[in-house]
Amino acid sequence: MTFGPLAPFMLDGEIEEVWINSPERIFIARAGRNELTNLLLTGDDVRNIVERALMWSGRRLDLSHPFVDARLPDGSRLHVAIPEVTPEHWAVNIRKHLMRNLSLRDLAAREAMSPAIATLLANSVRAGLNILVSGGTQAGKTTVLNALVSAIPVHERVITIEEVFELKPNLPDVISLQTRSANLQGEGAIPLRRLIKESLRMRPSRIIVGEVREAEALDLLIALNSGLPGMGTIHANSARDAVVKLQTLPLLAGENISQKFICPTVASAIDLVVQVALDAEGKRRIIEVSALTGRLENDRIEVETLWLWNEGEYERGLGSLPHPEKFAHVGLSATNGWT
Repeated sequence: MTFGPLAPFMLDGEIEEVWINSPERIFIARAGRNELTNLLLTGDDVRNIVERALMWSGRRLDLSHPFVDARLPDGSRLHVAIPEVTPEHWAVNIRKHLMRNLSLRDLAAREAMSPAIATLLANSVRAGLNILVSGGTQAGKTTVLNALVSAIPVHERVITIEEVFELKPNLPDVISLQTRSANLQGEGAIPLRRLIKESLRMRPSRIIVGEVREAEALDLLIALNSGLPGMGTIHANSARDAVVKLQTLPLLAGENISQKFICPTVASAIDLVVQVALDAEGKRRIIEVSALTGRLENDRIEVETLWLWNEGEYERGLGSLPHPEKFAHVGLSATNGWT
């Protein structure tokens, strides 16, 4: 079995993540809380688990490539770091995707959002709005993004672009692309930027970028600004921080990229920002849904709140849905898109 001594943790439906700090210190996360297990391994046990997992994924780990991200047979995501990046032991993380196949309605039933927000997001997806899901690590960004993608009308062709395959939308016409590391000669790497460009030649109705981290933000914005709907995730502490970060990341693409180009591009390319968070009790939920109006002043993009989680309940903001013409195209309006 791929997971060997870790198999009981991998089969437990309540455990979200398993990680190994050293062979004698193995942790799990359950309901958002960390627990130290009583499992004791040897260094050989840890290496055997990793090597079996990487045989299936086709990715490699050695002194020249001391990090690896890989997808496991059950859809979990493996990350490993080895010495000399780590001081002594192999650091292993296995992130399970317990709620990957849930719809927006399912997430509302689990109180990750209200039914009204689920309806709003479903109608926004149907209308073709561009949506950015933001939040911290383990906040549930991928789960929410997968639910949003699964709400896309079934007649559309969807291209997903990820560092490691994690999204699994419930749609009939989906092509999934993932990055590739360089070989031993340092050649053959395929980064996210290349995949975004290639995806535009594959007749997409929508493109989905699993996570925007670096200069690929520029390629995504250019694609969205050309009229192609899409979605993605980004690490940020709030919806406004997500917008500011998306204004900054494209600058990594080169010195000839300026804020004067990026700011109006972000303002016109992104329609909604969905902020998710993991609270102190281990509960994941949407805490904010905001809309970009398309207006900006002094490089500051206007963001309006649609819904906000405040003191145990959702409050309706003063913002309104953008692009009423997109809702009209699918038989809705920016007013009845709420219901």
